[in-house]
Amino acid sequence: MADSLDCRNIRNICILAHVDHGKTTLADHLIASSGGGVLHPKQAGRLRFMDYLDEEQRRAITMKSSSIALQYKGYSINLIDSPGHMDFCSEVSTASRLSDGGLVLVDAVEGVHIQTHAVLRQAWIEKVTPCLVLNKIDRLIVELKLSPLEAYNRLQRIVHEVNSIVSAYKSEKYLSDVDSILAANVGESGDGDENLEFVEDDEEDTFQPQKGNVVFVCALDGWGFGICEFAEFYASKLGASSGILQKALWGPRYFVPKTKMIVGKKGLAAGSKARPMFVQFVLEPLWQVYEAALDVNGDKQILEKLIKSFNLSVPPRELLNKDPKSVLQSVMSRWLPLSDAILSMVIKHMPDPVSAQSFRLSRLLPKREILDEDLGKSDVLAEAEIVRKSVEACDSGPEAPCVAFVSKMFAVPMKMLPHRDVNGGIVNNYTEAGNGDSDECFLAFARIFSGVIHAGQKVFVLSALYDPLKTGDSVQKHIQEAELHSLYLMMGQGLTPVASARAGNIVAIRGLGQHILKSATLSSTKNCWPFSSMTFQVSPTLKVAIEPSDPVDMAALMKGLRLLNRADPFVEVSVSARGEHVLAAAGEVHLERCIKDLKERFAKVNLEISPPLVSFRETIEGESLNPLDKLKSLTVNSNYIEKTTPNGRCTVRVNVLKLPDALTKLLDESSDLLEDIIAGKAIRAQEDEHPVESLKKRIWDAIESEISDTNVEKDKEKYKLLWENLLKRIWALGPRQVGPNMLLLPDTTTEDNDSVLIKGSPYVSKRLGFVSNIDELEADTSTTAETRSLKEEADSLRSSVLSGFQVATGSGPLCDEPMWGLAFVIEASISLVGSESESVHQQSQSDQYGVFSGQVMTSVKEACKAAVLQKNPRIVEGMYFCELNTPTEYLGPMYAVLARRRARILKEEMQEGSPLFTVHAYVPVAESFGFADELRRWTSGASSALLVLSHWEALAEDPFFVPKTEEEKEEFGDGSSVLQNTARKLIDGVRRRKGLPVEEKVVQFATKQRTLARKV
Repeated sequence: MADSLDCRNIRNICILAHVDHGKTTLADHLIASSGGGVLHPKQAGRLRFMDYLDEEQRRAITMKSSSIALQYKGYSINLIDSPGHMDFCSEVSTASRLSDGGLVLVDAVEGVHIQTHAVLRQAWIEKVTPCLVLNKIDRLIVELKLSPLEAYNRLQRIVHEVNSIVSAYKSEKYLSDVDSILAANVGESGDGDENLEFVEDDEEDTFQPQKGNVVFVCALDGWGFGICEFAEFYASKLGASSGILQKALWGPRYFVPKTKMIVGKKGLAAGSKARPMFVQFVLEPLWQVYEAALDVNGDKQILEKLIKSFNLSVPPRELLNKDPKSVLQSVMSRWLPLSDAILSMVIKHMPDPVSAQSFRLSRLLPKREILDEDLGKSDVLAEAEIVRKSVEACDSGPEAPCVAFVSKMFAVPMKMLPHRDVNGGIVNNYTEAGNGDSDECFLAFARIFSGVIHAGQKVFVLSALYDPLKTGDSVQKHIQEAELHSLYLMMGQGLTPVASARAGNIVAIRGLGQHILKSATLSSTKNCWPFSSMTFQVSPTLKVAIEPSDPVDMAALMKGLRLLNRADPFVEVSVSARGEHVLAAAGEVHLERCIKDLKERFAKVNLEISPPLVSFRETIEGESLNPLDKLKSLTVNSNYIEKTTPNGRCTVRVNVLKLPDALTKLLDESSDLLEDIIAGKAIRAQEDEHPVESLKKRIWDAIESEISDTNVEKDKEKYKLLWENLLKRIWALGPRQVGPNMLLLPDTTTEDNDSVLIKGSPYVSKRLGFVSNIDELEADTSTTAETRSLKEEADSLRSSVLSGFQVATGSGPLCDEPMWGLAFVIEASISLVGSESESVHQQSQSDQYGVFSGQVMTSVKEACKAAVLQKNPRIVEGMYFCELNTPTEYLGPMYAVLARRRARILKEEMQEGSPLFTVHAYVPVAESFGFADELRRWTSGASSALLVLSHWEALAEDPFFVPKTEEEKEEFGDGSSVLQNTARKLIDGVRRRKGLPVEEKVVQFATKQRTLARKV
C-alpha cells in the first residue's frame, strides 16, 4: 500500500512553449520556492537556473531538456524544462515521452505561434495531459495599456484559439503544423469578433479556466493566479459558495449588486453597463494595484489596504524601495504566489504515474498482432503480457519486472559527477570501462515505468527493432546486457546519487554509454516488447561536410563525431558517397552548437566546414494538358524512349508521366507505413480502420483532388477508370522501394513472334489491395511464350529492370538528385538467339559488354533518364514555412530581405493591440542560410523569424532555356549574353559539388584576360 501511495504522490511534468514565452523564468520561480534552497527567490527570473550551458546563457535560449526534482506539500514533482526554438524540437519529444503532464505557456501579448502548434501536437501524440499558462499578463497593463475589458477579450481569444488547435489534432484533421496554421488563417479571415461569444460551458474544450486547468501569470514578477483563488477570496464577501463563483468567474456571467444575483447576458437590464465578473472581480483589482504602484500620482493607500486585508508579511524595507517595480513585485509575489498557483494546478489536474500510465499505455506499448506461427511461444507471450500489465499499473513491488525507457543520452564532464556515493564514501569516477580516455561521461535520461531499479543491477538493453518472439543472430544485435553503474537524481546541472529508484521516477543512469546510441528500453527480462519509437516534428535538413584542418586529426574527429552522435538525440552523422563526413542538423543554431561542441568538448581539433549541402529533387514539367489527356498519352506508343542493350538482344521502351502533386506528397509522407506494407509486416489496426485501407482511401482522395482542381468534371468517370487501371499495375516504388515514384507494368498483351516481354508482377498493387490474386493469375495464363528457356531468361531479368528503375530514380539526369513524383512505364523485351554461330558470337559479345543482366539494368537506367530529359525536366526544391514578427517601421527592410531570398509572401496582418506585424512566407531552403542574421542586421534586431520545413515545390524555370522568338531575344538577350536562370545556377552548383561535368567556358571574356602591363 505504501508503494502505491508513494506513486500517487509523484508528478512528472514538462514545460512546453514557443521560444521566449517564459519557460525558464517560470521554472526559476518554481525552483526558488520548492527546490530545497538551490536558488534564492531574489535571483529567480534573472539566473535562468536550468540554462547551465555557456551557449544557453550567451544566446538566452534553452537548447536542451533538463530535469529537476521539486518538493511541494508532500508531493514529489519532477520538472523538465524544454527548449522552444524550432531547431531543438527533438528535445521536446524526449521531454514529453518521460512526462505525464505538460504546462503549455502562451505569451498574452504575442499569442499562439508556430512552435505552440508543434508542442500541442507533441503533447497530443504522446498522450500528455496539458494545462494552459497564460504568461506576461503585466505587459497587457504596462506596455499595451489595455483596459480590463480589452484584456479579457484578448485572453478569451487566446484560450479559444488553443482549444481549437487541440480539437483539430483530436479530429486528425491536419497532417502537419504548417497545414493547421494555414487553415487557421483561412478560418479567422471571415470571423471578426463573432467568435468571442462562445458556447457558454463547452465540455469538449480541453482548457477551461473555470475547471482550473488555466492559470494567468507574470513569471518575471513572480505572481500568478487561477480562478479558484479569486473564487475563495470573494466567497464570503458575496455570500456565495466558492464552487458557484468558480464557474461564474469566466464567460458571459454578470453580477447584479442590487439583487446580489449572478446572471447571464440575457438577464441584464437593457442599456446596462455591467462588466463580466472576470473583469469586475479579477482584472480591475489587478489594474488598480499596478496603477497605484507604478503611476507617479498613484494611490499608495491601495497597496497598504491590500497588505492589511490579506495579512501579507512584506518587509517595510521593501516597501520603501525607490524603484516602484520592486515594490510591486514584493507585494504581488506575496499576494498571489506564482509557485502556489502553478503547483496546486499540477497536483489537482495532472495525473499521477499510476493513472497516467494506464491512459498512455496504448502509445507507449501498443498491442502487437500475433501471427499464427508465433502462437506456440505461449510462455514468452504470457511474460510479455505480465510486463505490459506491470507498466499499466506502474507496479513498484519487489516481484514486478523492471522496465524503464531512455529517451536520450547526455554528456556530462567527468569533473561534474558527484565525488561521494549515497553513503558518503569517495568514488573514483574514472573506473568505467571505455571512458578512461575521455573527459565526458554519458548518462541516460530515463523514466522508470515498472519495478525498482538499483545501482549495480544487470538489465537488458532493447532497441526499437527487438522482437522477443524471434530467436537467432538477427535478433541478438538488438539486445545487450548491461550493468547499471550508478543512479542519480537530476537537480538541473547537479546530480545527487541514489541507491535505488521506484517506478514513476525520472533518473539519470550511468553505465549505459557503450550500449545505447540515442534511445532504448531497459528491462529485467528478455521477454518484453520495446517501447514505441518517439516521433520528431521535423527532420535534420541542414547538412554540412566536415573535415579536420590538419589531416593528422582525422582519428580525433571520427571519435568526436561518434560522441556527438550519442550526446545529441537529433543529429545525424553519415559518410557520403564521396567519402566526406556529413553532419545533419535541424537548423543553423543547432548546427552552430554541434560544431562548437565538436571543437571544444568531443574532438578538440580545428575543423573545416563546407557550405551547406542542399538536397533537391528532379521532376518533369506538369503539362498544361488536362489530366485525362496526360493519362491517355501513356497508352500511345509514339512518345516513348527506346534503348537497346549493347549486344542487341534486349530492347527497352520507357514512357514517363507526372503524378498528381497531392499523390506525390502522400507517398512521401507515408514512406514508413509503405515500407511495412511492402515488406509484408503485420500492421496493427487503429481504433477505426486498418492503416492499409486508410492509405488506399487517401490515395483515391489525392487522385480525385486533381480532378476538382481542373475542369474535367464531365470526364470524371473516364479519368477514374484510367487511374483504376494504372493502380492495378504498380510493380514497385522508388528510390529505395518506398519513394514517391512508381514503376508501372506495360499495358500490352501483344508480343512479337521473335521476342518475349520481361513480365513483372503488380506486387505493390497487391500489397495495397488494388489487385487481387485472381487478376494476377489471369494475367499469367494469357502469356504466350515462344520457348520455355527464353521465358525463364525473361523471368530472371525482372530484378535487372527493377534495379535499373531504382538506380534511375535515385539519381536523376540533371544533377544526380532523386526523382520526384514520376510514374515510369517500362517495356523490356528480349529476342531469341538465332543459329548456333550467332550464339557463339553472343558469347564473345557477353565477354565484351559484360553480363547480360547488367546490360539490361544499364539500358533501363539510361532510358528512364532520357525519358525525363525529353519531357522538359524541372528542379524541385525544399521550402521552409517562415513566420516573421516585425514592428511597423521595419516592414520595408524585412520585405527587401525576403525579396533577395526568393521568398513568396502568404499572409501579412497586424497583431491586434500591438505594433507588430505577423508575416507568413515560403522561403526556399537553398536561400535560407544566414537568413535570420541578415534579417536582424537589416531591422536592427527588431525582427524575429522561425523556419520549419514545409513541402517540396517545383521551380517553374526551364534550366535549358534558350531565347528563340524575337520577344524573348529582346528580353533575355542573344547568344553568350544570356544570363543563367536560377534553376540552371542551382543545378550547376550541385554538379560542381559532386564533381560532375559542368557546361561553362573556361575563359568568359577574352578581352579582359590580359593582366600583365605592356611596357613599350
